[in-house]
Amino acid sequence: GPTYPRIGYLEMLEALKESDHYKTPLDGPNRGRGFASGYWGNWGGRSSVTASVNADGTVNLIEGSTDIGGSRASMAMMLAEGLGIAAEDVNPQVVGTDMVGYNDVTGGSRTTYGTGWAVYEVGRKLIDEMKGVAGEHWDVDADKITFENGVFSHNGDSLSFKELAQIGGDKPVAASATVHPKEHGPGFGAHLVDLEVDPETGKVTILRYTAAQDVGKAIHPSYVEGQIQGAVAQGIGWALNEEYVYSDDGRLLNASLLDYRMPTALDLPMIDTMLIEEVPNEGHPYGVRGVGEVPIVPPAAAVANALYDAIGVRMTELPMSPPNVLKSVWASQEA
Repeated sequence: GPTYPRIGYLEMLEALKESDHYKTPLDGPNRGRGFASGYWGNWGGRSSVTASVNADGTVNLIEGSTDIGGSRASMAMMLAEGLGIAAEDVNPQVVGTDMVGYNDVTGGSRTTYGTGWAVYEVGRKLIDEMKGVAGEHWDVDADKITFENGVFSHNGDSLSFKELAQIGGDKPVAASATVHPKEHGPGFGAHLVDLEVDPETGKVTILRYTAAQDVGKAIHPSYVEGQIQGAVAQGIGWALNEEYVYSDDGRLLNASLLDYRMPTALDLPMIDTMLIEEVPNEGHPYGVRGVGEVPIVPPAAAVANALYDAIGVRMTELPMSPPNVLKSVWASQEA
């Protein structure tokens, strides 16, 4: 298998141990606390982007990865970081890949990692192009010009990125980048859940949930938190209720959301998140790790462990729905 660079697993566990959730006793009958940890590989894949500098100093960024988790904002922030401009000055757009270059699937938690790498590379190319513009303006060779913190400089003269863009040159400033990083951005999560079981009905109520995750570097922290919370909600649904029900002749009986039981806001507490950023991913220029799929891995195991802690019954099948919980309780009583 692949060899991973250093991860922040120990830092993640220590942070969870120091959390208010972990340190708060859980009292009451038929209540239990469960812990589980999970992992997702987060591969790189092929990504392409194109960027162009406008006369007002803003930058158009064109990518081919569909925005299904806030990736446009993340790409804008990474490009802005490299160019030393405000993220609001980057205009991200998603287009068809026949217009921008080849992109692998938008999935596998690869977009911020893989497409973000392409954004980093296109930013470096734009800087080289802008050095040429500065060279024309100051009548010096482009390789004599330095760029640091969004400012081009030469022998005491300096211009910000936006100032130089407004001066302009004799040709448009644009660049494209295609990357195929072979490295992986492994992601790890550790989850803690408190729940209560109704011994009469088998209904499980989630009381408290904390998800800690080694995110490397959180490019857009509020979006990262949202990805984790959404995945945990999915994981809880998978753990407790979601299943396909078929008739004897193979027909799906719960094919609509009226019959397919998914968790709602009434079923879930606030999902607390802990973003662990002590160990950036060595295999990415901005230290990024994929985050979207990791948090759906631990919930089922964490809930199963909490159920065992609450009622002493080990569940071995999903979902851990009320009928299945009662069956397991009755089976344990008969054993």
